[in-house]
Amino acid sequence: MREKTNLLGYFYISPYIIGLLAFTLIPMAISLYLSFTDYNLLSSPRWIGGGNFSRMVSDDQFWQSVRVTFYYVFTAVPARLVFALAVAIALKELNFLKGFYRLVFYVPSLIGGSVAVAVIWVQLFSKDGVVNAFLNTLGFNIDFSWIGNPSTAIWTLVLLSAWQFGSAMLIFLAGLQNIPKDYYEAASVDGANAWRRFVRITLPMLSPIILFNVVMQTINGFLAFTPSYIVTEGGPMNSTLLYVLYLFRRAFQFSDMGYASAMAWVMLILISILTALIFSSSRSLVHYEGKGD
Repeated sequence: MREKTNLLGYFYISPYIIGLLAFTLIPMAISLYLSFTDYNLLSSPRWIGGGNFSRMVSDDQFWQSVRVTFYYVFTAVPARLVFALAVAIALKELNFLKGFYRLVFYVPSLIGGSVAVAVIWVQLFSKDGVVNAFLNTLGFNIDFSWIGNPSTAIWTLVLLSAWQFGSAMLIFLAGLQNIPKDYYEAASVDGANAWRRFVRITLPMLSPIILFNVVMQTINGFLAFTPSYIVTEGGPMNSTLLYVLYLFRRAFQFSDMGYASAMAWVMLILISILTALIFSSSRSLVHYEGKGD
């Protein structure tokens, strides 16, 4: 009877297992093999050992994509999380049309990664776009394209990322609603103002949620592709050449699939190391209520 139950259980989860094997594990294994080969999609892979990885050391565009991606992640992720937390706190105190405002703030996260929004972003920040028109009415007299300027192009992508704070906001909001109101009432009786209640109660109680959002948003930041591909095409002067965009170019524009596979594994290693560092540094910062600390 137990064996039949086990077989039935495996039958029910077989679609997931098949999907995991077909679309995740097997492609990862193939990618790992290709990372040690010279493969251009037209001929059979030729084993070259660590040749692809050694090429990265002298590849200036590779290092430029690494620099741009780290700069993007360490500016876009904090901006997105700050906006998300601020809006979540405001919505928690809102009693009128709370569901409507949740939907309004979440919609950008649903459509923000689409090609259509990226095209609209190009129109907004072009030389004759809405942003310049608005600033010129305030007397700034700006006559350049934010996207076409190497010093400002990356910030248009950061702003687009920060605008898509809806998913993190909903997670923050769920965490805020689980903080007992008694804590705030006791702090108010003791004379704590709003800032001290935020620092002494909200942040410690919300720290596991903050850790989760930091990890997930950091991973998503390193995997960003559409904004750089559609809005700036990696320019100007490679100032917005994100890592995944450069990987895409090596794979599908230059048919250098072996090198692109090696880049993918380097990215996986970088993300794993950074995630491990975040978790290790959070041990003294994250408060888990069950631990009693």
